[in-house]
Amino acid sequence: MSDKCERNSERRDAGAVLADNRALAEDRRERMREEFCEPVCIHTDQVYDSCRERDCIENQRVFFTQSSQNIIDRAINVKAKSAEIIWIYTDLEEVPFNRGFFTVDIKYFFRVTFEVFLGVSNPVEVEGLTTFDKKVILFGSEGSAKIFTSKYDPNESISQMWKKNNLPTAIVEAVEPIALSAKLVDAECCCGDATSNFIAIPKNICSCFDDELVIDSCERTVLVSLGIFTIVKIERKVQLLVNAVDFCVPNKECVAATDENPCALFNRIRFPMDEFFPPQRGAFDDDINEGCGCGCGCGER
Repeated sequence: MSDKCERNSERRDAGAVLADNRALAEDRRERMREEFCEPVCIHTDQVYDSCRERDCIENQRVFFTQSSQNIIDRAINVKAKSAEIIWIYTDLEEVPFNRGFFTVDIKYFFRVTFEVFLGVSNPVEVEGLTTFDKKVILFGSEGSAKIFTSKYDPNESISQMWKKNNLPTAIVEAVEPIALSAKLVDAECCCGDATSNFIAIPKNICSCFDDELVIDSCERTVLVSLGIFTIVKIERKVQLLVNAVDFCVPNKECVAATDENPCALFNRIRFPMDEFFPPQRGAFDDDINEGCGCGCGCGER
């Protein structure tokens, strides 16, 4: 009897969903007849120029906390395990004598995890910080109108910002880097001057580690090599006239599990067949061949 009631309830729910979909479709047709018969003006970001980059970062010095540095000093070998991007800082400057072009200065901050071998025992994991700087030139057009919004307050930085709020915006997209190699070396200090290796690290980057980073150490250190893929874009705020089709009205019901029926959500999840049957070699070959189309060449930067 309970199964029959449950089936009847499901039919009622399905009928209600079908009725809602029909009502939404009718509303959409009505809006398209009355409201979306003309183009609309939108305020958005337009990409003026972009580039992609494949960087192989070789032999970058890694900075450790004091406890991790003590382990590195006793190490006989190290292995780069993984790397991740903590943050990327960007800065824009106009290129002299080249109207509309800008240099984008990019500074990456990476947290790298190493396996440190102290002897015949299992390796010890330590984390360190390394940085990488690069510069690209992109077209960002010109604009003399200064942009102010009600939702942004520069606070104390207004003295640096008020002359630059007509610049375009630099966007950097990057995937997690690939840890290629690591090696132990003796840190070089010029004539005993430990400050020769000094770099400025923002406090919010240092706070990502459990202790203060040792920047001016002349002890043993690690040089790491990373591979990173990046896309750099320059955008400006513009107003565009576009053809609108409709509002972005969701057409799918939200699904949630409840305490009374915790399996409801689980039963609606697609069975992960691909996890049990990994793709064959041909699937990867197809992806590689597609990536080498359009005469771009394989492996080119």
